[in-house]
Amino acid sequence: MYTTRIDESEYAIKPMNCPGGMLVYKMEPRSYKELPIRLGELGLVHRHEKSGQLHGLMRVRCFTQDDAHIFMTADQVEEEIQNVVRLIDEVYSRFGFAYHVELSTRPENSVGSEVEWELATNALENAMKKMNLSYSVNEGDGAFYGPKLDFHLKDSLGRTWQCGTIQLDFQLPQRFHAEYIGSDGEKHCPILIHRVVFGSIERFIGILIEHYGGKFPTWLSPVQIKILPVSDQFLPYGKEIMRQLQEQEIRVEIDERKEKLGYKIREARLDKVPYMVILGKKEQENGTVTVRWRDGEEGKQDLGEMSLEKLLSILENQNQC
Repeated sequence: MYTTRIDESEYAIKPMNCPGGMLVYKMEPRSYKELPIRLGELGLVHRHEKSGQLHGLMRVRCFTQDDAHIFMTADQVEEEIQNVVRLIDEVYSRFGFAYHVELSTRPENSVGSEVEWELATNALENAMKKMNLSYSVNEGDGAFYGPKLDFHLKDSLGRTWQCGTIQLDFQLPQRFHAEYIGSDGEKHCPILIHRVVFGSIERFIGILIEHYGGKFPTWLSPVQIKILPVSDQFLPYGKEIMRQLQEQEIRVEIDERKEKLGYKIREARLDKVPYMVILGKKEQENGTVTVRWRDGEEGKQDLGEMSLEKLLSILENQNQC
């Protein structure tokens, strides 16, 4: 951790988000009728990694986690685990990642009773079995406070990355004296799930860039269309086309530089923009656009002249992939 001493007290820059989630939960009395309570955040954390371990976006000293902490009763545990598994599967499938799941069990150095660890481990196993999902067991690699399900992505180079995780925790709520009033009118301690889908946002972006080689699918590309006017006299028409595309929430830019068309096309391809819209005299007179696609076999990238409505239809299909 990054630590400093102020007025004889030792402070550390936040290394994890969990205590913050506990404090938010404890801000007011809780009832069993409110549970499960799901608290999510994009939290900035800091880890003092050794300089030799730093590696681009993959391992950094300051990063953002898509953290969530779910407070629940014992009979809600399996359903909440399954909900998170479905969420992780939906996200990874959308990005086109294959993945496998590991169940990590109690390590040698841990806290909590055998009964609590058995209950937590069984809950994770039962949730996976009821969903008919396969997993492997990673003995002794759980967190010190509880077992976990780790989701390992496989990128286009065959490398695996542990990103998503579901950690079941009996200990932190006890240590922070978190409570809720049960149906019996008595105070009870909630059970906690720590979960991330992306893990480190920075690392996930790095994985995505390498996985796609920078050629993101259309729905994910920062710029989906680059408008390329043949000359300055077609700039007004280009800006009108850009306005209509933006109204349809298409991410679009226009190249206003005084460069030759071939140069503009080459630059757009180097930037990995999925679609290039070329505008000249014919397109302006016909109220159309000529479209060039980034992908496809050489010589088959020109999609030809078409109406703006047809281009929007193509984009709609691409954005659903």
